[in-house]
Amino acid sequence: MAGAVVNALAGAFWDARNAGRRLLAASGLLEVRCPGCGLVIPRPERGRFCPACSADLARRESGYCPSCGEPFEDAASPPHPCGACLRQPPPWDRLVFHGAYEGLLAEMLKAYKFGRALGRGGELGRMLAETWLARAGEEHPPDVLAPVPLHPRRLLWRGYNQSLELARPVARRLGAPLEADLLERVRHTTPQVELARARRLTNLKGAFRADAERTRGRRVLLVDDVSTTCATLVECARTLRRAGPRGATCWCWPARGASGRTR
Repeated sequence: MAGAVVNALAGAFWDARNAGRRLLAASGLLEVRCPGCGLVIPRPERGRFCPACSADLARRESGYCPSCGEPFEDAASPPHPCGACLRQPPPWDRLVFHGAYEGLLAEMLKAYKFGRALGRGGELGRMLAETWLARAGEEHPPDVLAPVPLHPRRLLWRGYNQSLELARPVARRLGAPLEADLLERVRHTTPQVELARARRLTNLKGAFRADAERTRGRRVLLVDDVSTTCATLVECARTLRRAGPRGATCWCWPARGASGRTR
């Protein structure tokens, strides 16, 4: 109950704040600044970033595994499955991600997740929505979006679920419902960022529970913010699979340089 209240209050606050800022900007009473570098820019007709930041935040179109998102050293190579995914495919139907965890994208995510820069969530979420439409289009529209959940103790400590706030603008853009409690975190665990790779792979076993009645027969789009070992996505996807969805699509920003060999 406490977690649901925190999520609802956070969502209402940031929706109202962003709407107010858009109104002020449209009226000319608020300067339009690039959310990446803070540079004052002319009132934009397209996009929200200055040209330099837009180039830094361009979608990664090559040099990655389309199954798990593992970025390759050769960024120009065509997308192709990595060895781990060929040996054992991941437990999801599709993975869509925006780019490698580096440069401005990494800075924005760090500020958003660890620096409480919640204003970044709207911009990052809109980028995710555009990436989904560019790569997946209308071929397999999700029936419902589900963010990777936080344990109630962690949610009360942080004050917001970063994956849920990213998912809000995505759900609005795709016109799909967002159900924050479709997937529940039932076991408090050490944060993945504090663990070595070997521990990350086992840390989340049995940590999630899915609502089988609401999941069965639906195509679920699972939203996360960053993935390094893919351990969180794997455990969430397996939990959803056991609940009987029509399809499970994982969405994340994988970190460059960390292996996706978790399965």
